[in-house]
This record gives sequence, structure tokens and C-alpha cells, in this order.
Amino acid sequence: MYSESDIDGAVTAGAISPDAAAAFRAHVAAVHAAPAVDEEHFRLLTGFNDIFVSIAIVLLLVAVGQIGLTIARPMGGAVVAAAAWSLAEYFTAKRRMALPSILLLIAFVGGVAGALFGGLTLVTSDLGERAGALAAAGIALCTAGAAWLHWRRFMVPITVAAGAAAIVATAIGLVVAAIPGIQDAVWPLLLIGGLGVFAAAMRWDMSDTERKTRRADVAFWLHLAAAPMIAHSIFQMLGVFRGDIGAGMAVVVLALYVCFAGIALAVDRRALLVSGLAYVLAALYALFRSAGAIELGAALTAFVIGSALLSLSAFWQPMRRGVVTALSQSLRHRLPPVQMA
Repeated sequence: MYSESDIDGAVTAGAISPDAAAAFRAHVAAVHAAPAVDEEHFRLLTGFNDIFVSIAIVLLLVAVGQIGLTIARPMGGAVVAAAAWSLAEYFTAKRRMALPSILLLIAFVGGVAGALFGGLTLVTSDLGERAGALAAAGIALCTAGAAWLHWRRFMVPITVAAGAAAIVATAIGLVVAAIPGIQDAVWPLLLIGGLGVFAAAMRWDMSDTERKTRRADVAFWLHLAAAPMIAHSIFQMLGVFRGDIGAGMAVVVLALYVCFAGIALAVDRRALLVSGLAYVLAALYALFRSAGAIELGAALTAFVIGSALLSLSAFWQPMRRGVVTALSQSLRHRLPPVQMA
């Protein structure tokens, strides 16, 4: 599968004409009976060779990390980061392989964080609460810097999301270090961070509403990073999974999920729906059990949610059109277009 950014790159390179690219996009939209933006494309595989190379990369990096750990604890992450950067010079910069590039980015930033954490444990193994929060913030900030360097060199779309997550971790660490006892309020802090990442995702999305460039790919990964921060924070603050879910709590969870669906339809991104799925499954299961359907509770839950999600997918365009047309005209122009006929 080729992403919108691949087509745009082909036009820039002169491989196809702009008219041919526009005709191809129109054909795809007609075949799927929806604008191309609604397919929410992102590049993951260019062929089976991506999987083959990814397996080899994982094996190599695990082996390199184990060898580094036998030398010194910080060396494990350091050699993984160095190896990931070196491999990215070929598989990302030259071959532009999608899945290997994602794995190498994760290995690089993870290796940097692991090396810093390993070095910290060598210096001291008993940090106080405040010092530990400061150390975690410092590691997260360095990880964000590593992600920025990787972005400047390779411009892999997921890199911005990795850096944003690291910045959120930095901010939470600094707040916890500055305000004693606030670690009990980590979920509200994570929610604020998630909303910030969501705002960044929307900024990237609104700069390319047609989703024809790399900016849309960056927005996709930012939405994927923001969604679990938002969903898990909200539902954890509500106390879902802490004891039995009562009927009242189940109704609240279902209502929130409907709100998530409205937001997903408006911005044409599905990450929030996926992130909140476990909670709505638990809530609906609790409702069925409270209604007396104990033996068939799980089956009925899966049937209802599965049917609802399939219906949402099948009628995404009409439902999205209803949501978007209810918004103000200025906001509609900043969102991806909808099929009006």
C-alpha cells in the first residue's frame, strides 16, 4: 500500500504528473465511495521485505543490547541506540522502509533512555521521591532531544509523537518534583499532557486537511499518542476497574465513549475509539450482568460492540457529515472535507 505522502513524493520526483496523482486519488475515492482522507492511510509496509528486515533488526538489536549489558548497564542502551542510528542511515535514509524505520526510531530513543537510566543506577540506587522525579524528567528531556535529532536527520513521522510523549513525561516529572504530594494526581497531569498532544496533532492535521503530505502522517502518530493519554486518564480518574462497575458508572462510561465517537468523527481520526474500547467493553459487560445475562454477558458484549463498530465504519461518511455540518463554518473549513452527496 502506498500512502498519500508516497504519492506526493512521486510527484515531486517527477515520476508521475500532478494530474495523474489527482486522477488516481479521485479513482480511489470513487472506489471506496468516500474521500481519500477518510481512509486514514499511514505507511507501515512497502512489502513483505519490510517484515523480513524488521525481524532481522529486532534479533540484531536484542543481541547487541545483551552484549552491551554484560559490559556495563548503561552500555546496553547506548549500543542499541548507536546501532539503531547506524542501521537507519541505510534502511531509513536510503531505502525508506516503513516498518524498519519505525522500529529503529523506537530502538534509538528507547536506547538513549535506557542508557541514561542505566548510568543513573550506577551512580545511586536510592533516590528520594523528589530527586527521582527530577531524574525522570531529565531522562525524558534528553529522550525528547534525541527524538528531535532523529527527526532532523530522518524525518520519520512517528518521531514527533515520540518526542511529544517524552515532553509530556518531562513536564509531569518536573511538576511532581516541584509540588510535594502531587504524585497522587498523576492522572490529571497525564490528561493535560494528552490534551496538549491532541492539540499538536490537530495543528498538524489542520495544516494539511487533504492529507496529501507527510504532515498528515505525523498527525496520525500524534493522535495515536494522545488518545491513550486522554482515554486512560479520564477512565482511571472515574475509578473504572477499581472494584465492580455499577450500572451508573457503566452509563457514564458509555456516554463518554459516545462523546469520543463524536470527536473521532469530527476530526476524522479513530485513535480515541480504539483507546477507550477496553473500558466500554467492561461497562457494557457490567450492564448485561446486572440485567441477569451472566452466562451470555461476554458474548452479548462482543456482539453489540462489534456490530456498533462495524456499523460506524460502514456509515462513517453519513455520520461524519452530520457531525461536521453541525459545527461552525470556520471550524468546518479547518477539518478534513466530507462527502456532501
